[in-house]
Amino acid sequence: MEVLDALTADALCGAISSFRDGLVQHREVINRLNVYPVPDGDTGTNMSLTLESVVKELETVDRSDLEAVCRAISHGSLMGARGNSGVILSQLLRGLAEGLNQPDGLAGPDHLAHALARADELAREAVMRPVEGTILTVARGAAEGAQGQSGADRSLLSVVEGARQGAAEALALTPTMLPVLAQAGVVDSGGTGLLLLFDALLHTIDGRPMPVADAVADLDAGPVFSGPEGHSVIDEADKALAGLRYEVMYLLEAEDATIPAFKEVWAGLGDSIVVVGGDGLWNCHIHTDDVGAAIEACLDAGRPRSIRVTDLLDEVEEERWVREAAVAEDLVPPEVQRPVSLSGVVAVASGDGIGRIFRSLGVEGLIAGGQSMNPSIAELVETVDAMRSAEVIVLPNNSNIRPVANRVDELSAKKVWVVPTDTIAEGFAALLAYDPEASGEVNAAAMEESARRVVPGEVTRAVRNSDSPAGPIATGDWLGLSRDGIEVVADSLAAVACELLDQLMTAEHDLVTIIEGDGSGAADTRRITEWVKEHRPEAEVEVHHGGQPLYPYLFSIE
Repeated sequence: MEVLDALTADALCGAISSFRDGLVQHREVINRLNVYPVPDGDTGTNMSLTLESVVKELETVDRSDLEAVCRAISHGSLMGARGNSGVILSQLLRGLAEGLNQPDGLAGPDHLAHALARADELAREAVMRPVEGTILTVARGAAEGAQGQSGADRSLLSVVEGARQGAAEALALTPTMLPVLAQAGVVDSGGTGLLLLFDALLHTIDGRPMPVADAVADLDAGPVFSGPEGHSVIDEADKALAGLRYEVMYLLEAEDATIPAFKEVWAGLGDSIVVVGGDGLWNCHIHTDDVGAAIEACLDAGRPRSIRVTDLLDEVEEERWVREAAVAEDLVPPEVQRPVSLSGVVAVASGDGIGRIFRSLGVEGLIAGGQSMNPSIAELVETVDAMRSAEVIVLPNNSNIRPVANRVDELSAKKVWVVPTDTIAEGFAALLAYDPEASGEVNAAAMEESARRVVPGEVTRAVRNSDSPAGPIATGDWLGLSRDGIEVVADSLAAVACELLDQLMTAEHDLVTIIEGDGSGAADTRRITEWVKEHRPEAEVEVHHGGQPLYPYLFSIE
């Protein structure tokens, strides 16, 4: 093909589409390689979903209008940004779009070099405490590599090749900047994702092939992402460095002048702070231990919307969220005609068996969701408003869904109470106190008291090496979790389940309910029930099929 000497609007659209396709292809590899020990997967997902939003925005504009294309890239990335990596990526794309937006519709080598410098500048301005060894380092390397191409032979191709070389060299140095990367023997995955942007530009300019993702490999197996020069991937290290439990994100409608004061308030609440946008709309991201304060901080500045809270300890693959949403109708059986209750119940749940149990306990409205599968405020409001009862009780059954559920009352036509259930076990326990003929206020108080009497436990599997208060964690180890975090690490599913029960159960407990999920088996369940009979003979055992993803066993101890 003919080598391009300038980027047109159509060529830029093609590069963005190739960038999106590359991120989608490498998403699973990036998601699986992470320094956090519980099942997780966000950087590849967040970056690819951010680009998906950009591509959809581009479908609405004239591909021959460079100004419209650049505006769509800026707006689409801002509105669709997911996670820390997605928010920073949106700022990089905004800077790129600013520099490439030329009146004559042609962006040449000088324009691209300036655009990459502007992207680097905007990204660092957006991050309150920039950390080297992350995507920021790779963006700076790309900008410097592009600026280094000068002289009579300077061309669009040479600028992109210089940018890619600078980015790759910076990426290779990230383990020397962050000890957590050096310990894992890999490089930053956000930066690796950004490297695909330059592969996409080269694909557009001279037709060279995009890099192909290798099969998912073990974290210790070395490079797993083979491009034209080869490079390896790992998730952003800031999540592990910050040590803060929750990720809070929302869009903020606020006057630009109010943002500096807002950022100062956030500076005292957490880390990994990124605030990007302008002209009255901002995408805000923080890692914090105080979700309520992080949300309330914006009220003096403006109006938040699209609030998203993720528990970094419990988050799981976001792709699973998409799959669960696609089969939500299978999870929720057709409505059974019951007498209209004085107060009805809406519950958030994942897994067909768990959905049936909730139905049997009196839940009328079910929403597909759970760890990292967070329903939006709009979904919650829609389900609540569709209830036949004038008063509604919401069971979020997950700590990162609770802040969103707390907003439903002010937005719904119904009177809403939220029972603060953080686990499925607490949701089940709460329903034992539910009286359809009682008011929402009376039910909410009784259900909250009932939920607090249960002791929940969860079992999942580590997907990477790490450390914990319970000891060192190796990839593949089984983890036993309580309300307080990781309690047990063991090399077999049955062993970790029994050790967790040993820690959580006391002589005062007389019932343990076992909820089987994906990965459970008859032999392991039998070993667990036999252990209870031998070591806690005073306790009865109930076993139910839940079908929940990634957590083979959930326990409810009473």
